[in-house]
Amino acid sequence: MRGTLVFSGTSCPALTGKICENLGMAPAEADLSQFSNGETSVRILTSVRDKDVFVVQSGSPTINDTIMELLIMISACKGGSANKITAVLPYFPYSRQSKKKSHRGAITARMLANLLHVAGVKHVITVDLHASQMQGFFKCPVDNLHAEPLIARWIRMNVPNWKEAVVVSKNPGGTKRVTSLADALKLNFGLVTTDRKRAPNMTASMIMNHLDGWDNTPTYVNGVRRSRAISEDRDSDGNNSTRSSHVPGESQGSPRRSNPPPVRTNSLTRSPYTRAYTPSQTSPIEELKDEEENPDEAQVYNDQRAQEVTQGRLVQGHVVPDDFQSPAQSDVGADGSQSYQGGDDDPMTMSHASSFFAPEPHALGGSGDAGGSSDEEEEKLRDPKIEHMITLVGNVKDRPVLIVDDMIDKAGSWIAAAETVVKRGKAKKVYCMATHGVFGADCLEQMQACDCIDQIIVTNSFPIPDRRAKNASKLVILDLSYLLAEAIRRNHYGESISPLFQHMAD
Repeated sequence: MRGTLVFSGTSCPALTGKICENLGMAPAEADLSQFSNGETSVRILTSVRDKDVFVVQSGSPTINDTIMELLIMISACKGGSANKITAVLPYFPYSRQSKKKSHRGAITARMLANLLHVAGVKHVITVDLHASQMQGFFKCPVDNLHAEPLIARWIRMNVPNWKEAVVVSKNPGGTKRVTSLADALKLNFGLVTTDRKRAPNMTASMIMNHLDGWDNTPTYVNGVRRSRAISEDRDSDGNNSTRSSHVPGESQGSPRRSNPPPVRTNSLTRSPYTRAYTPSQTSPIEELKDEEENPDEAQVYNDQRAQEVTQGRLVQGHVVPDDFQSPAQSDVGADGSQSYQGGDDDPMTMSHASSFFAPEPHALGGSGDAGGSSDEEEEKLRDPKIEHMITLVGNVKDRPVLIVDDMIDKAGSWIAAAETVVKRGKAKKVYCMATHGVFGADCLEQMQACDCIDQIIVTNSFPIPDRRAKNASKLVILDLSYLLAEAIRRNHYGESISPLFQHMAD
């Protein structure tokens, strides 16, 4: 392309070379080095006057050095009278720090966006931001490309019986991403959640006992105002005495209901609460009267849990059998909540540490999706003294499962989700898919050693050392160079990038 220069940072020279190959040009020359004291030195070895400059730089294990290198390259091109400078960031650094997680926390992603603006960037091209709202941090246009079409095409071509697969999110924060892929492939989706086991909330149940019947709104029968609770509890002999609403207590003093609320099952019998109504049928009121007269034909209830919800026990980051001995220790978290594993503790102490006195933290203190990817939560999963409860929502039995997220950094939550869908959900195969393969510490090696994970699919947005990639037989790396090259070409010629968001044909 005439009038275009593509520079490569030290983080991803291989990806930049493939981009330039697709564009039919060679990378522009620049000298990137460091002084003995660690300072970054940049020299642009070609003229950039009135040129359209693209600087390709991604994340790396030395993330702060690559950021400074990118800013200095942009500033050098601006000083060389470049016409327009576009930063191509396949993986946007500090994208997980896009909101305050504590009262004195910093929004680092916004600060990096301001640094790019001050350096002289006029356009930003990136792939799958951790939070799409981050585009509002920039004072220049942002093209947030998606790797979903590329991943969906790989699924259609490489996953056997992919039409029977289930797309699963490993935490509640990734449901939007999972449902988008499921809708594109017309597949079912599921959800895995992890929470610490809590003690019985005695005090909350006692207070709720005093609030029993607060929603008994008055009704009017023949012009007489009556309470719904009183009208339903009349004695059968016709007198005006009512049954006591006292709730019997357990041995420790915690109130309990003598008749637990019924749970609806998957029975094929008709429910009096939900039904399809057509004009040819009788009115719902008449049907309710018929079912009251014939109780044998009414809906049958029991206390069985719905089969679409499966729960398991998680100890030290792994799913354990139901008869596994639980760690006999209660853990008080940083938010004040307490997890409980058994024992004859004082009921008042248990109730004081319950969630009734320690409510869930609000968004400023750290929400669920933010905390789910933090190092502290990963360490909690590995703590042998703390037991967690993991829940799978969805039917994955004898089906391939696609666990999807935007990045793979820590292995704990991925292994826990994979073991849950295999050991509890009886899934056939598990594919772990993400756009950015960060693979911090020994994450890749742990996932490779996990028997419940069959394949790991990522893109080359984040550089993975060749040695680690060769030792991981389950790892599949998808190429983003065509997507980024086409985005650069369309950006240079002023064409629309909307076709890049559409799913490709097989």
